[in-house]
Amino acid sequence: MIQLYFLSILCNAIAGYVLFAGTDSETTDKTHFSINNPTFYLILGIVSMLTGALKLLSPSMDGILIIGDLVPSAAGIIAGLMLIFGIYRKDITKSGEIEKFSVNLLTFRKPIGLGLLAVALIHFLLPKALFL
Repeated sequence: MIQLYFLSILCNAIAGYVLFAGTDSETTDKTHFSINNPTFYLILGIVSMLTGALKLLSPSMDGILIIGDLVPSAAGIIAGLMLIFGIYRKDITKSGEIEKFSVNLLTFRKPIGLGLLAVALIHFLLPKALFL
């Protein structure tokens, strides 16, 4: 389905940009819309995860029906989890082990953002590749 293909590229590109260039989701300015708004992070995270899950079930053009587009769908699910985790990490990081996981996960925020941008670009340029 071409709409899901476009939505996957769009979500991966926006989530990659937000993770790479955005600051922490806790610094917000509630007077106007910005990419540091937690509501924007939450909506983008949910849409990225849903698009990633749906891309597992449907290939973009002609491909294996079970695999679908493996790399973009996994990237969308990871991006969604990172965006949502970035918002709620203060609430769930009461124990020491989760705090270590939080610090380790968010230190790789910029490389994951660059990877998401690369996946979106390659997925846009090579729509019929099996795993892209």
